Amino acid sequence: MFKRILIANRGEIAVRIIRACREMGITSVAVYSTADRDSLHAELADESICIGPASAADSYLKISSIIAAAEIADVEAIHPGYGFLAESARFATICRESRLAFIGPSVEALALSGDKAQCRRKVLETGVPVAPGSHGVLQDPGEACRIAREVGYPVLVKASAGGGGRGMRIAHNEATLKHAVAMAASEAEAAFGNGGVYIEKFIEQGRHIEFQVLGDLHGNLVCLGERECTIQRRHQKLIEETPSTALTPELRERMTKAALDVARAAGYSSAGTVEFLLAPDSNFHFIELNARIQVEHPVTEEATGIDLVREQIRLAAGEPLGYEALPALYHVIEARVYAEDPALNFRPNPGIIRRCHIPGGPGIRVDTHLFSGYEVPRYYDSLLAKVIARGNTRTEAIERISGALEELFVENIATTASLCARIIRGERFRRGNIGPDLLAEYLEREKV
Repeated sequence: MFKRILIANRGEIAVRIIRACREMGITSVAVYSTADRDSLHAELADESICIGPASAADSYLKISSIIAAAEIADVEAIHPGYGFLAESARFATICRESRLAFIGPSVEALALSGDKAQCRRKVLETGVPVAPGSHGVLQDPGEACRIAREVGYPVLVKASAGGGGRGMRIAHNEATLKHAVAMAASEAEAAFGNGGVYIEKFIEQGRHIEFQVLGDLHGNLVCLGERECTIQRRHQKLIEETPSTALTPELRERMTKAALDVARAAGYSSAGTVEFLLAPDSNFHFIELNARIQVEHPVTEEATGIDLVREQIRLAAGEPLGYEALPALYHVIEARVYAEDPALNFRPNPGIIRRCHIPGGPGIRVDTHLFSGYEVPRYYDSLLAKVIARGNTRTEAIERISGALEELFVENIATTASLCARIIRGERFRRGNIGPDLLAEYLEREKV
């Protein structure tokens, strides 16, 4: 087992990894930018190293600075968390060349999952359903129009190297498609340094269902169930839960097999998710393979009792998986609390938090890096906290999480907490009638 691990991330996920290291008797080394000098992860880690100025490009995305910090701290492994360099095959390669264990999947799996167009081709070979679309990166707008005519509008333009909702555009006709291709390519180039895009049939009223997989270095794989992630804003998740109200036992079994087939084809190890769109007719289609720990991993942890971060570390050290799939013990719902103002189209709302109160109680978990006096920086993702509730029934989980969200208090910063509470308490959510239109419908009705 590793004795010293560097955490190449910030915020709540860095705090989460530090806690796992502490439980395992591993020395944690945090890195931080000048904007995060007084952050919680820098305070809680056993050791902390400044790696650059506020800009992510000059700190958390600067591979040379992170490797230098790892060498100075004499660590054996690097945990990338999620975002930043977590899905960078180049970073994983440099870690390997520097004789540092990368706590995540192999370089080859990262390269495959990072090229979503190539990954689609690989998945097609397994027989797992894939939404109709291009089989590779688009060469020109004319090719996009030809494919769109074949599969039928609307279509979704997606960045081949994308993630987090960036580089995505919906097109309903040829005129909007050409503009969508140009805009998505431009956004993808700016965000990922790769302007390649592809298109796939947009499945209207499709539900976003992802399956959590774990693999070891000995070829063993397990699936730990699904998470419903349909409620999103700007293609980024807002509320997640397990089990999904959309799945029958038979459908869950088929989708679980498909998820394992995808992971096996990718030679996958570590924690990752296989994501699908579930159409209203119960047909499902592969979207992508996310080769990292997910933001919403606590949903599965609370449902199964499996510590996914601990498992990542253990599996990266070469230990075998050692167990089969485990049934969900609880119904679990998670709401993401962003420093954003829903009344202003979710505009980021950085600033100093004068006071805050983190909720608690039976079945409540809050993953956060907040504290009174913390300054929410403008340079990074606006996620402040994840409020997670487990219950013996879905109704119990709903009551617990909505109460916890209403109890959460963050002075001086607008957040999404109250909005999430009202959605979860709403009749449509309670019925389990979840769709991609739920948030927009709610915002229109409530005039938030």
